[in-house]
Order: sequence, then structure tokens, then C-alpha cells
Amino acid sequence: MTTTVALDCMGGDHGPQEAVRGAAALSLKRQDIRLILVGDAPILSDLLDDCAYNPAQLSIEHAGEWVEQHEKPREALKAKPNASILVACRSVAEGRAQSIVTAGSTGAAILAADFCLGRIPGVHRAALAAVTPTELSHGPREDPFALLLDVGATLHATAEDLVTFAVMGSAYASAISGNDNPRLALLSNGTEPEKGPAEVVEAHKLLVGMESLNFVGNVEGLDIPRGTVDVVVTSGFLGNVVLKMVEGIGEVISDLASDAYARKFLWRLGLTMLSSGLKEIESVMDWESYGGAPILGFRHPVLKAHGRSRSRALGNACKVAAKAARSDMVRVVEDSLAALPETIGS
Repeated sequence: MTTTVALDCMGGDHGPQEAVRGAAALSLKRQDIRLILVGDAPILSDLLDDCAYNPAQLSIEHAGEWVEQHEKPREALKAKPNASILVACRSVAEGRAQSIVTAGSTGAAILAADFCLGRIPGVHRAALAAVTPTELSHGPREDPFALLLDVGATLHATAEDLVTFAVMGSAYASAISGNDNPRLALLSNGTEPEKGPAEVVEAHKLLVGMESLNFVGNVEGLDIPRGTVDVVVTSGFLGNVVLKMVEGIGEVISDLASDAYARKFLWRLGLTMLSSGLKEIESVMDWESYGGAPILGFRHPVLKAHGRSRSRALGNACKVAAKAARSDMVRVVEDSLAALPETIGS
């Protein structure tokens, strides 16, 4: 079965050329994924002329406007009714595509999806997820990442929001990571049930009684890279702080691993194992291999790629978006939320 992904080519720090290159490369490798390239048609056509691609797997949908990173998302979308992210969302709403990928403004993506796709019943706030690198020594996981949500869509979450995030994150991890029973935890300052702010304590009480989820309790920040759980739930403020710290550590390790002087210094100290280990850690922290993370809560999959994404990351994000659509992940979330007590979904 062919799955169609709408790729917003105008967002991202590197412009449409990286999106076009990633799409062109993917079209030569995957016959089961069709791509709609959304953006300024003349620009996209010129960029495609410089690429090898399979024309049967690609089409262009014109959008002569787009949201810049410095713009206020709501005002920009109101002033630009044919912005590329809106056109991409409409292609899904109209049934011409099944999922969306963008490296553009997160706020614009959330608002556009809300306008065009609508939220799943019972979801009061969308959740922006992120993948974080972990050890592979725990559990039946196919990839070295754990899912962390929310990381910025909802700065202050209620206990009910955290439970909804838990349901959505668990369904997504199950669909994408090949783990039928992902381990789920709340991020707190201690593993005891009574630790953390009031909303975390209350969410803990609610999650303990939910047999449909594999809730293992609270985890601390040090547990995330150890891979002790598959899904970590938190408020957007704290999640964003954790994510930025992980990204910063990853960049430092990448710099060390690629720096010839640093490797030579380690070699002189006899720390050759550490030198090679840096390369291994760098590969584990390679977020481009995953490509993107979901904005959960909408009636169709929306994948947010990093703003700095190059062609490889955007191509991989399209693979994840297609997999999310084929897995029927949204229906699983709908069914799970429908089974929640009325006091949570109301």
C-alpha cells in the first residue's frame, strides 16, 4: 500500500533545497511512499531538475507563501491563507495525503493542524514529542531512542493533560518502535509517588489505575539516557529544558569525536578506547537518523523535523510519517482516550 506524505518544503533553516534533495533521494528508494512537495512551484521545479528522482513518486503543490521563523504564527497564518504549512495540512484534510512533515515553525504547524485537521476527541492540548538517545540494554526496542513529551507545545500541564500525553505517547511508541507494551513514566525529582509538583502527583494516582498502560511510576532525569523506560511524560517547560540540554551534550560529543586534535590527545594519554567510544556515542546521538518527532493530538500524523534538518533527516522524517499513517496510530489513540474515565476526558 502506498502512503502519501505532504512535505512542507519552505520551512527549515536551510531552505527548500534540502527538502527537495531528501524527497528526491527517498523517491528512488521507496516505492511505497509518495510525496507531495508543498511550496513555491517554480523554485521546487528548478531544484528537482538538479536531482535524480522518480517522477512517479513525487508531485508539487504550489504554495507561494510560507511562515518565517521570526513571525508570530497566528498572525502569519491569518495574513497568509496559502502558507505552505496550511496547504500541506489541507492536502491531508482533503484526503490527498495521509500525514505531514515540516521543519518550519512549530507554533505554525500546531495552529495549522488545529485549523485544518482538528484534534482527537478528549485532547485539550497537543503535545510536541522528541526522541532522546538511550542505551539499548533494556527492553524489546528496535531503536536507541525514547520518546519525551511534551517538549514545548504546552508549557503548563494539568494532571489530566499529563495522562492524555501518556496515552498518546504510548500509542505512538507502540506504532513506531515495534514495542507492543512500551514502558511509561512521569518525569519527577524522585521515584516516590508523592514526589514532584501537585499535577505530577495527581497524574501518578490516575495512571496507576490504568491497566491499558504499562505505567512504571516516576523516573528522574538520569534515567532517561539509561533507557529504563520508553516514554517519558512531563510538562512542556521542563521537557524543553531537558531536550535542549540533551542536544547541547550531543553537540559537544560530536565536536570531540570529529576533532582530530582531541583524538590525538586521547591517544597520547593511552585512552584509545575512549576515543573510539566517542564515535560510538556520536552515532547513538545522531538525531538525523530518526528525522522527526510527532506533534500528537491531531486526527492525522504531523511530524516536526528539526529546523536544522538536512536532506537525510527530512527523508527519514517522511519515512516515520508514512509509518505513523500506516500503523493506524491515530485510531489507537482515539480508542485509548475514549476508554478514559469521564473525569479525565471532560
